Parts: sequence; structure tokens; C-alpha cells
Amino acid sequence: MSVSVNTEILEDLREMIAEILEEEPADITETSLFVEDHEADSLRAIEILARIEKKYKVSIPQERLADMINLRAVYDALIDAADGRV
Repeated sequence: MSVSVNTEILEDLREMIAEILEEEPADITETSLFVEDHEADSLRAIEILARIEKKYKVSIPQERLADMINLRAVYDALIDAADGRV
């Protein structure tokens, strides 16, 4: 996991994910689980991945989807894929 967190990116991801999951941003915590807590399905997971890749111009392997279970995991996947560019 990342040691320091870029709060601007984290909040941007929170807003994006909340929109996709049709939730209030405040309901998306760093540790709330997308499937269990927010009833996300695989199509929404793919939409999250696609939007992140488009916005941040990164490529995240689809194998990482299984790890992207909450906001913090999505943030970590983005940081790993961006290789320090965000």
C-alpha cells in the first residue's frame, strides 16, 4: 500500500466511484467494500476501471479488478499503474 496519500486524487476517485455506484460520496469510505456495502456488480467494476484509465491515461491490467474492492485499493492500483506520474 502507498505510504502517503494524495488526497486530491483520492477525493476525485471517491466522486467518480460514487457517481458510478449511484451513492453519495460520503458513503464511499476508504474501506467500504464495493460489492458487499454498495451492491456493485462486475459491470460497474469495469466502468470504474475504464474511467480511471481514460482520465489518468494509465493502463491497469484487468487482473487487478479482483483486488479493487474498495476506494483505497482503487487508489493503490492507480498509483501503481501511473508509476509516479499522477
